[in-house]
Amino acid sequence: MSLKPMKQIVILTTGGTIAMMEDPHTGAVRPVQNAADLSQAVPQLRDSAHVQMEAFSNVPSPHLTLEMMAELGRTVKQKLANDDVDGLVITHGTDTLEETAYYLDLILPPGKPVVLTGAMRSSNELGADGPLNLLNSVRTAASADAHHQGVVVVLNDEIHAARFVTKTHTSNVATFQSPAVGPIGIVGKRGVQVRHIPKPHAHIPVDGLAPQVGLLKAAVGMGDEVIRFLIANGCRGLVIEALGAGNVPPQMVPGIKDAIDRHIPVILVSRCYNGIVQDVYGYEGGGKHLHDLGVLFGNGLNGQKARIKLMVALQETSDRERLKQYFNEE
Repeated sequence: MSLKPMKQIVILTTGGTIAMMEDPHTGAVRPVQNAADLSQAVPQLRDSAHVQMEAFSNVPSPHLTLEMMAELGRTVKQKLANDDVDGLVITHGTDTLEETAYYLDLILPPGKPVVLTGAMRSSNELGADGPLNLLNSVRTAASADAHHQGVVVVLNDEIHAARFVTKTHTSNVATFQSPAVGPIGIVGKRGVQVRHIPKPHAHIPVDGLAPQVGLLKAAVGMGDEVIRFLIANGCRGLVIEALGAGNVPPQMVPGIKDAIDRHIPVILVSRCYNGIVQDVYGYEGGGKHLHDLGVLFGNGLNGQKARIKLMVALQETSDRERLKQYFNEE
């Protein structure tokens, strides 16, 4: 009986804790010089796939820029277009990993597996999680189960859809969770299992992200000063993390109305981990009032992902109805 040929998996390294070491004297964690050679730390990779490792960047994820994210997207498209490449793994810092994953999920059609992973502990810390996360990500990218799932995130033996996953803890290795739906699969010692398939999601095949989109969290007694500042400084769009099911203090409403009157799209999400915003409450600043003013609802996205989606969508259109359609889609 002939064995199946091993899959060809490209690993793109971008930096992050997975490519850092802790200084034994000061305790400071910093990037190492040979971040592209993570494969030396995980010799088991060769048992799972033919791996080609390439350095895209070596930066902490808070240093990521929109231009770098756009360039990463172009690089990923180029790699996936190669018939000899069966899947892609991207190592990334965890602070902004979910935003990069969701950006790629929006611009790429479902097809060859694209997996993002990282680490919560640097490579020389006790209990470093990077090597196993990298191995499990390659195993996932080489698995038939991962095809046509969209972009996924693999850490701590779990597979999460980019649409739902978020970082929930500052330091725990189980930080990545999908509060609304849970993981879509697991990576065990015997293989990869995708337990359920996410619904088809919005696909916006653009190159890059529109800049100057603001993100604002509502809180008790908050006014519209920040909204007016953003408008005055050329804001092209605004995402508001509202209270509860989609409500804001009434003092914020004049600024929101001013933005809409200026044809600046305003997207409403909830600052809660679970649930969606809805046009329920009709009082001033309530969800129904905001909906009637022309605010668009984010359909369960968190603030950072709604911002990514708006920046991507604005690359294609500024038409309110078209934007509304995109945000009504998963």
